[in-house]
Amino acid sequence: MSIPKVYSILAAVTSVAALAQSTWVAPLAPRKPALPSAAGNPVDAFLSGVPGKPVSDPLYARRVYLDVWGLLPAPEQLRQFVRDGDPDKRARLVDQLLADKTAYAAHWISLWSDLLRNDEGVIYHGERKSITSWLRKALEENMPYDRFVATLLNPALKGDPEGFIIGVNWRGEIPASERPPLQAAQNSAQTFLGVNLKCNVCHDSFISKWKLKDAYGLASFFTAEPLEIARCDVRTGEMATPKFLFPELGAPRTEGTLDERRAEAARLFTAPQNGRLTRTVVNRYWKQLFGRGLVEPVDDMSAEPWNADLLDWLASDLAGHGFDLKHLLRTMLTSRTYQLPTVNGAPNPRERYVFRGPHKRRLSAEQFAEAVASITGEWRYKPIPAAGLTSYVRDWELKSTPLTRALGRPVRDQVSTERLTQPTTLQALELVNGVQLAGWLHQGARRLVDNPPPPPANLFDSGVIRGNSAKVDIPLDGVRKLWLLVVDVDSYDPTRVFPMWKDAAVVVDGNRVPLSELFPGVNLEGLKLASRTVLDFDGKRPERFQAAVQVAAGSKGSDVGPAIRFFVFDQEPDPLRLVRVDPRTPVPQPPAKLTPDALVSRVYIHAVSREPSVQERKAALEILGTPLASDSVEDFLWMILMSPEFQYIR
Repeated sequence: MSIPKVYSILAAVTSVAALAQSTWVAPLAPRKPALPSAAGNPVDAFLSGVPGKPVSDPLYARRVYLDVWGLLPAPEQLRQFVRDGDPDKRARLVDQLLADKTAYAAHWISLWSDLLRNDEGVIYHGERKSITSWLRKALEENMPYDRFVATLLNPALKGDPEGFIIGVNWRGEIPASERPPLQAAQNSAQTFLGVNLKCNVCHDSFISKWKLKDAYGLASFFTAEPLEIARCDVRTGEMATPKFLFPELGAPRTEGTLDERRAEAARLFTAPQNGRLTRTVVNRYWKQLFGRGLVEPVDDMSAEPWNADLLDWLASDLAGHGFDLKHLLRTMLTSRTYQLPTVNGAPNPRERYVFRGPHKRRLSAEQFAEAVASITGEWRYKPIPAAGLTSYVRDWELKSTPLTRALGRPVRDQVSTERLTQPTTLQALELVNGVQLAGWLHQGARRLVDNPPPPPANLFDSGVIRGNSAKVDIPLDGVRKLWLLVVDVDSYDPTRVFPMWKDAAVVVDGNRVPLSELFPGVNLEGLKLASRTVLDFDGKRPERFQAAVQVAAGSKGSDVGPAIRFFVFDQEPDPLRLVRVDPRTPVPQPPAKLTPDALVSRVYIHAVSREPSVQERKAALEILGTPLASDSVEDFLWMILMSPEFQYIR
């Protein structure tokens, strides 16, 4: 059983005792209670008795930038906001951030990719399909949430997101509970209704009211084929028929074609009488911003909320404003409640929860990576299969790394409704001695000190070579040396991939001379991966370099899965920048060649939204020394990034 599934089951188990002691019955129909006070913001009307003064302008700006864009405010942005004397500037800042549809979508797409089991930068096998393009556009256009859900459940038009309900077609033998229709039932119930069916796809639940037949009834909306019920992988001989989890909404109108069944599922999920849909998304967004849901666990919306009136009011208000998720965010972000100082989380589970303020939250994996990138100017670029110009991108567009996985980015082969953010040994190792963070800081320190010229551009880039080949024919006017590189992109078994520069030759004085004649000791047809060959022409005047690049015949099997790339350079290449990259970055680059004192101020303001104290400035300047050297800047950056003040949203 996978870790996400185990975690979901354990989260449900933790609420059993509370459920057993409570007489709470979760309503289905929408309910909009009256506001209990005349406070301007409805959230504050329900929570007017919570003591505390709003946090300072810098702290609020840092919090809201991270929550809406996923990015730290740049020092210039922070100063402009702090100097603004308008008493409504916090509401205007929220409106400004929400209006930038690109930055907004680039942050919130991570949450929705977790919830919708969609990943970027991975190779999808079988029928699994990416929904990234649709999801990004839906967020940028602020698609109404009811239509968003209906389209995911009933992708009827060209360009609609089929990938969510298709699920993962696992290789080999799989249990009955992992069949695509059962995946669709689990994923849709969990994500949109806060109903955990992880147990119920095998047997009746021991910890909730949901039965095996409930899971199969919902699964029947996502297949037109007869679906035999299997209990713990043992066939029962009983066939399932479409049945929604909440019969109060009425019996399904059809048991027809697959298209008709999906359309009926979409109708029932988004029916006006189904208040569970809006309550669930409100609860998820509240937890995202405040660190703890109005209902916990978030996948058990049958549990009693700590403030049912607030939950119901926000859910009804969302529906009343056209299912506008940005409206929901604005309501929360402009409340005095959101602006209160943070408190430590992990309350005693045996005591009834009392809201005392937002919980401290760790930066997400993507927020951490992008914060480091914006402070240092070192951004990762998007791998592209073909040769050509690529671009620096935000972290959601890239395959996860050991660092981001250690910081909580899930493997999205299943729905992930909560990330594991507790500190772990692996996380500590990645932060202290991981290759990715060390490389970022090393390159970033160099950039801040010297602003070095851009790395050499390649003369040739093969793009990704699998079983195919590519021709090399490049001019060498005035070239004295060539660097020939072969790097692994994502081979299944790199140890069995053998690249070849086939029939390599150099044109000299109009004559094509085999490379083996010019360099007798060089064999370019018997290489291993990660090879690097330097050709020094030593006074010769080469005119062209010609070859064919490919993998050896024995490397083409599906159990090897070659995926490699060939490069040619006429200068010493930078191993971190082999492809040609558009120099524009997601946010403007920080200035380089600052004085030590100016660098200390800028890094502190950018990282933690404040100037350093006298003692902090003194310690930082002692670390940096004079003149600035990249290794001392690297130490200073690492010191700031390891601080809890940086790593938490406070």
